[in-house]
Parts: sequence; structure tokens; C-alpha cells
Amino acid sequence: TTRITKSPDRLLIAEYCAEFIDAAGILKDGICFQAGAGGTSLAFVQFVKERMLKKGIKARAVMGGNTKFQIELLEDGLTDYLLEGQAFDLETIKSLRDNPSHISLGVFESYDYHSKGNIASMMDVIVLGSTEVDVNFNANCVSHSDGRMLHGIGGFQNCMLAKCTILTVPSFRDRIPVIRDEVTTLVAPGELVDVIITERGICINPLRKDLIEATKDSGLPIRDIHDLKAEIDAICGIPAKPKLSDEAVAVVEWIDGTILDTIRKVEK
Repeated sequence: TTRITKSPDRLLIAEYCAEFIDAAGILKDGICFQAGAGGTSLAFVQFVKERMLKKGIKARAVMGGNTKFQIELLEDGLTDYLLEGQAFDLETIKSLRDNPSHISLGVFESYDYHSKGNIASMMDVIVLGSTEVDVNFNANCVSHSDGRMLHGIGGFQNCMLAKCTILTVPSFRDRIPVIRDEVTTLVAPGELVDVIITERGICINPLRKDLIEATKDSGLPIRDIHDLKAEIDAICGIPAKPKLSDEAVAVVEWIDGTILDTIRKVEK
């Protein structure tokens, strides 16, 4: 959106996210992080900025797609470098032109897991959105819960290689729960999704015992994902699964070419 969200729920999600990386010991001098250009991600950037100023720390690098909010981090001396994969507004274009510490990256340096660059894998934390997650921390970003395709995957899968990958999602959209028993389309396997943050609580992947230990006395609303799902289902009810035909319309590949899932035609 390139604008900070005004939604109270999404602002709370963003604040939880900043509080979490602080409590987990990730937000420290020399941090490298990436956040997108959506409203929640931009709010996260602002909350992180406030904490960096308070703690007197600076990032080593912030990776984009960037907007004016990330540009402010560079101009205010809160990061040594901005790494630019996509420029989302004119302020970013001007910064790329004028500031030698604002570095343009191609897709191969950003996300190619065959290369020695692969900057995404060097990030301490990456914050992403998702259309669905499930109780096994699997993630979907390519289809809705009704089975209809949304858009391309982009760099979503490559970002799973970061040291900590956080998915920020609302508990439900309209009346549809976002946490499911099983995602409609598997785009990222659950063992690579470290944290899911909603306005009703934070779920840490049981595999990340280090994050669980680091945040156990933080006062943050750390929740078991099954308990959180049950709470949301009690509010929304459990939606019916989409009716899908046997006709395949697309397949989802992992970054190494492995087929993760098949997207099937929705029956009328």
C-alpha cells in the first residue's frame, strides 16, 4: 500500500512484532532486516525505529522493497545501508540516485539460493504477510481460502531462509479465519516459518526453542497455535472447504524445483 495502516488491529500486530524481536534479542546493534511495503509492515518499521532510537542502536542493513519510511532510517543514521530490490515510491527513487549507501540489488543477489549473495538468507529477521497459515505453521500466499488464485509468489519462499521469518496476519478477514487446520495451498513448509503474529497473540514454532526460551518472561501474549485457532473458530465458526475439481490449473514449486502442491480448478 506504501501507507502505514490505520487499522487498530494491524497496528497492534505491528507493535507486537517490534516488541517480539526486541524481547527475543534480535533487535540489537548491527541487525539486518527486511519488511515489505504493506500497511502492517510499514507500521512495524516505524515501531522498530522508535525502539532503535530509544536503545541507541543502528542496523547494518535494511532490505526492501523500500518506501520513504525506510529512507528515513538511512537519512536519520539508523542503518548503514539500504538494499533495494524494489522501489515503491519517488522518495526511494531519489534516494537511489543521490545516496551511495542506498544500493540497488538484482533478483540474483537478493534471492538466488544458488549464489554466494542470496541476501535474504543473511537477514536476521524478515516480516511477511500471508493469506493463510495452519496449525503446523505451513503458509499460503498464492490463493484465498475459497481456492481462487490471488497473485504470484514473488520472493515469499526465498525469505523463509532468513534467520527468523515472521508472518503477520489478522485472526480473520471479514468472517474467514486465517489460521486453518490445513492451508488451501502449500507455499512455504511449516518448519521454516518461525513465528506467527496476530492481534490476539503470538505463536512460536515449537522447533524454535531458542525463541520460546528468550521470550518466556517477556510479558508478550505468547499462545499455543491450537488454542488461538480454537478461540478464533469460536468467533467465526469453521468455514467449509472449497469444492475443487480434479483439473489442475497450476503447480507450486519450491525454490529448488520440488513440487509442493497443485492448485486445482474451483467448481462452480
